[in-house]
Amino acid sequence: MPLPTTGDRERGPAAFRTPEETLAALALPRRGITYSLSVPRFTGMPLFGAHPPFQVSMSRTPGGLRAEGRQPWGPRNEVNLGYMAELVSATSHCGAHVDALAHMTIGEDDHWYGGGNAREHLGDGGPRLGDASKLPPFITRGVLLDVAAHRGVDALPKSDPVTADELAAVADAQGVEVRSGDVVLIRTGYLGKWPDTEALARHATAGPDISAARWLLDRGVVAAGSDTETFEVQPAPDPGEPANPQPVHTLLLIESAIYLFESIYLEELSRDRAYEFLFVALPIKIEGATGSMLDPVAII
Repeated sequence: MPLPTTGDRERGPAAFRTPEETLAALALPRRGITYSLSVPRFTGMPLFGAHPPFQVSMSRTPGGLRAEGRQPWGPRNEVNLGYMAELVSATSHCGAHVDALAHMTIGEDDHWYGGGNAREHLGDGGPRLGDASKLPPFITRGVLLDVAAHRGVDALPKSDPVTADELAAVADAQGVEVRSGDVVLIRTGYLGKWPDTEALARHATAGPDISAARWLLDRGVVAAGSDTETFEVQPAPDPGEPANPQPVHTLLLIESAIYLFESIYLEELSRDRAYEFLFVALPIKIEGATGSMLDPVAII
């Protein structure tokens, strides 16, 4: 695959929306109803695979200030003013989040989109090309494809694939068209079980297969997401030859710079059958990070 031009090798098509496209997305809401697309994060929350745990610990407390004789405002504090500050330790891939282009690598040289590779572009402080500091804001038309509701189930079974034909059938049944520039969110029902770890395990890693990924790519989406931690179905029904355990991530993120959102809460949108909306997600720009936690919203 040839390298992209210098202008987009770190950001992908989502960063090049025109002012007219942004204004068209902002004109979508008619009712002014806002939906949060994130569940709360908490110490010990369920996470995918080998990710480090999410933990909140206190770094400063009123009692600790007194015990250590700290006087952040000087000695004149007759009202016992104190404060609290915490330390949050977590991967950027916990809860609702978006993958940066440098998140996934492939090949003997461990390369990622835009020509980045571990030998040349991975420092001790993280990737220097396509990292989270290059993530664009997402202010665009969002589309929900509610696969679980279409099947008449509360959540898809564990490791159940969603195909291109099914996505097309869901879109047709919902009366919604997937267009160029959209963010498409696919509901499996997984986060409807949150945070029951046993129930989550019974529905884990359902999601789009490689045919669905090609369907999304053909329609010109700038990003796609789901309510699961892996976006794509796992294990891959068709890993190819040589075997690739994540062909969807490879096609969309590594080869095409189509951003992937994961752990997006879609239960309320499903309840209200809100299939088209203004989608807003503002990533945290951290140099060297491979993704960004988010609290995205949908507005109808």
